[in-house]
Amino acid sequence: MTYRLIQLAPGAFDLLLNGEVVASVVRNGSYKPYTWTAELLENLPPDQRPAPFTEVEHVFASLEDLCAWLGDPEVKTNNRHGDAWER
Repeated sequence: MTYRLIQLAPGAFDLLLNGEVVASVVRNGSYKPYTWTAELLENLPPDQRPAPFTEVEHVFASLEDLCAWLGDPEVKTNNRHGDAWER
C-alpha cells in the first residue's frame, strides 16, 4: 500500500491510498505543542480498514510520528503559505 499526503491548507492534508482519498490529517490546536489526527473518511469495520488503521481516528504527538506510522509517505506541500508544513 502506498500513501501520499496532499496539503490543502496549513495544518490540513488529504491522505491518499493508491490515488484515492481515504482519510484526512489535521493539526489540532492553535498553539504548540500541536497534536495531529489521522481520521478515515468512512467508519469501516475493523477488518476493512486500511493498514495501519486499527481505529477510525488516531492521534499523534507530531506530524513526523504520524508519517512514520504510515510508512513515510510522499508529502506534497503547498508552499504558498510559507512554512505550511509546520510540525
